Amino acid sequence: MALGSSISCFPLLGLLSLLLLTTPFSFSSSLAVAIRVNLIQKPTSSSIDNMLTFREAPAFRNGEQCSTRISDFIHVVMPLDVNYIRGTVAAVLSIIQHATCPENISFHFLSLRIEPEIFSLMKSTFPYLKFKIYRFDSNRVRGKISKSIRQALDQPLNYARIYLSDILPKYVERVIYLDSDIIVVDDISKLWDVKLEDKVLAAPEYCLANFTTYFTDTFWSDHNLSKTFQGRRPCYFNTGVMVVDVTKWRKGGYTQKVEHWMTVQKQRRIYHLGSLPPILLVFAGNIKEVDHRWNQHGLGGDNFEGKCRRLHPGSISLLHWSGKGKPWLRLDARKPCTLDYLWAPYDLFKSSRVALEE
Repeated sequence: MALGSSISCFPLLGLLSLLLLTTPFSFSSSLAVAIRVNLIQKPTSSSIDNMLTFREAPAFRNGEQCSTRISDFIHVVMPLDVNYIRGTVAAVLSIIQHATCPENISFHFLSLRIEPEIFSLMKSTFPYLKFKIYRFDSNRVRGKISKSIRQALDQPLNYARIYLSDILPKYVERVIYLDSDIIVVDDISKLWDVKLEDKVLAAPEYCLANFTTYFTDTFWSDHNLSKTFQGRRPCYFNTGVMVVDVTKWRKGGYTQKVEHWMTVQKQRRIYHLGSLPPILLVFAGNIKEVDHRWNQHGLGGDNFEGKCRRLHPGSISLLHWSGKGKPWLRLDARKPCTLDYLWAPYDLFKSSRVALEE
């Protein structure tokens, strides 16, 4: 990877060193190995102009081996929400920093509003980034969202992933969908190269998780509903990291299939979470499995308290702070979890005043 400028690796806190020595996992790409935080100041303004100010990211360039054909571009879709934009910026930086061909990555951001300030913010932070912002019409889910266990899960933008085939232009046939609370520490082309075969969707599966807990007793006690998974071996997968064949999704009418279960939910209350369960009802047991290294999820803790968690054993290509706790909020509150220090080197937020020293 050729760089216009570079980001250094950082030294590690003693506590983080101990964790890395005693936890059975490995990073598949160079990652910040240590961090020293001198002061983190919580933002006091909620305005776009005052609150959301970021340092300009380095210009990461393609190596000589990279293709120049548009057909070889990698398409990444992410939500773009003012409340999570600090996470989005960090995620984008991590993706292009670890990519072999960063200029071959095209970003597609989904937003409830097309605001010039947000476009300017992204352009000034990433002057060399190929990206477009698409408006997701919240009326598409008006009256379809049921109250879940956490308010953040009920936001319309959380459901935009269901409508990718309607939002994206037809030339975008395949995408990687990523939530805003992730960090990629490997070349994302490895995830892009997953062979979907006849499947519409690919994601890491977690078959040891208790799948029944994602649905209510009302669902499992109803014979017609519970036989939904008949002929499948359904396993939990996290919808914050997915490879999606958008063309197959569109042809198969999968948006309407997911919407059907959202309608049933309004009538019967068959699950507790937001956009995840209706997607599981359609796809669980019928996806292409991806290596677990591509979604070390749950780092934000549960949906109620967001307590600190340890990494799962194994190699790591992507860190995911799913759950209530977000690293930027815990760092600002000066109550970070140990793993939040792995997110901090990618934080370009100017007002955070994070001092990272070798």
